[in-house]
Amino acid sequence: MNYTRALALLSAIWAVMLAWSGWAPFDRATWLMEVAPVLIALPVLWLTRKAFPLTPLALVLTGLHGIVLMLGGAYTYARVPIGFEVQEWLGLARNPYDRFGHLMQGFVPAIVFREMLLRLSVLRPGLLLTVLLLACCLAVSASYELIEFGAAMALGQGAEEFLGTQGDPWDTQWDMLMCLIGAALALLALSPLHDRQLSRL
Repeated sequence: MNYTRALALLSAIWAVMLAWSGWAPFDRATWLMEVAPVLIALPVLWLTRKAFPLTPLALVLTGLHGIVLMLGGAYTYARVPIGFEVQEWLGLARNPYDRFGHLMQGFVPAIVFREMLLRLSVLRPGLLLTVLLLACCLAVSASYELIEFGAAMALGQGAEEFLGTQGDPWDTQWDMLMCLIGAALALLALSPLHDRQLSRL
């Protein structure tokens, strides 16, 4: 499948998911804040499809991350049904979907940033690239936590669904740790596959 067709398929899947998640979300303001990255990413992907087509790995991961965001937007992260199932299976004290969402917040950007840096800079695979990628992913996570902070200050109690802390005073720190773990896992597990796909561009 060529890149334009793959992007069209991703767009169709996202459009269906957006319609479903936005039909009757638990909280409309939370839904909008959660799906905002999808609404930004899709036009960017189309505008850059000729100048900077992503590898299949980066495109698939981006698509999956969008679905994770839209599920969280529909239910709020603390109420995603599959999270309750996992909570029961593992005997957890809270719905872990929020933790999974932040794991993906590192897992996917690690590969997308890796692709950008390897294609657009003089950097090559190695320690410096790895450290820089981990730092970039942590920066994304910290920026998102600051957005949540801003939303909480602006909306007061109305931001509780967006924050999704579930009563955990260390939620912000856990979120950033999960992002870091996700980024490290992606680099360890997917770098060889990513390098092979980059070599074919």
